[in-house]
Amino acid sequence: MSIQLKNNCKYALVVPTSMGVRITPPNGQPVHSSDQFTMYATSAETNVASISSYLGLPVKVLTKFVQASPVAEFIKSNLKARHMDFEGPEVPQGGPWGYRHQFNIADSGYGSRGPRVQNDRAGEVGRTLSIKDFDLEKLFGEEGVQIVHLSGLIAALSPETSQFCLELARAAKKHGTRIAFDLNYRATFWKGREKELAEIFSEIASVSDILVGNEEDFQLCLGIEGPEAGGEGLQSKINSFKEMITRVKATYPGASIFATTLREVINTNQHLWGAIMLEDTNWHVIEPRQINVLDRIGGGDGFVGGLLYGVLKEMPSEKAMQFGWASGALATTFLTDYAQPADEAMVWSIWEGNARVQR
Repeated sequence: MSIQLKNNCKYALVVPTSMGVRITPPNGQPVHSSDQFTMYATSAETNVASISSYLGLPVKVLTKFVQASPVAEFIKSNLKARHMDFEGPEVPQGGPWGYRHQFNIADSGYGSRGPRVQNDRAGEVGRTLSIKDFDLEKLFGEEGVQIVHLSGLIAALSPETSQFCLELARAAKKHGTRIAFDLNYRATFWKGREKELAEIFSEIASVSDILVGNEEDFQLCLGIEGPEAGGEGLQSKINSFKEMITRVKATYPGASIFATTLREVINTNQHLWGAIMLEDTNWHVIEPRQINVLDRIGGGDGFVGGLLYGVLKEMPSEKAMQFGWASGALATTFLTDYAQPADEAMVWSIWEGNARVQR
């Protein structure tokens, strides 16, 4: 692995995020016909960080909470259970029309019926995240961080969080902390802010060491020409993705790792799952393999989380990618949005296709 990490750091991984909750009906039932729900604490960025935290690496979450909120206490308890440190100010709710944590209302889908997700983010306290909320000199200079993971979801959430992520990237770069950036394009976040966000995303990408995104992410966030249409079949698709990633590398030569997942949905509970990674000049391809899916949400985050864990553990690049693939597949077997690996062996057994009972 070509990425050199700082030594003697308190934290292996730091993620800025806006925490919320997801409510989901049991047994794959749709929301509109259900009267029972389970609530989970969630965010894309902590989904990523969970691979490292469950496998024993020190992780810190930068976020914001609503003061005296039972939902905030639920989230804090969950983060502690995931072995994560967290930091962030508490903001008074400000009455019934004030701040709150986001609600994600989703079902898992089943068979031929796909999952449906509704995000309710009005009044979301995380949209006010600011660089003024944290001591970056202490975090990066005194405590030390090996990798900071940034997501396009937070970078585009509001003008405040956009500036927050940009300043985090600048501070990390100054102190030699490696930067991972998962572009995570969302059209509703970008509407009316296209020029502003394109400039911010481009600057973050220019200082990043690891860039992750699908064809839509690279095209719409960074203005990179997408895969060429044309040939049919898996190999043609893989070749077109390679050409796109080569264009990304030419535009952002400071990064060492470029990665994307490949997914084809057979039905809600059966997917073909693969990945492509360019590490320096070395291509690694995992051709899509069938996986069984309990709940698809968080699979992509699991891939990124496993890949970053592999980088942090200084695995050879091919092994880090395999660990990412298997971590993403593992995440789809959980009803939480994040995987909870018991140990590395659980992840590697998925890669090896070994689902036999472990006694």
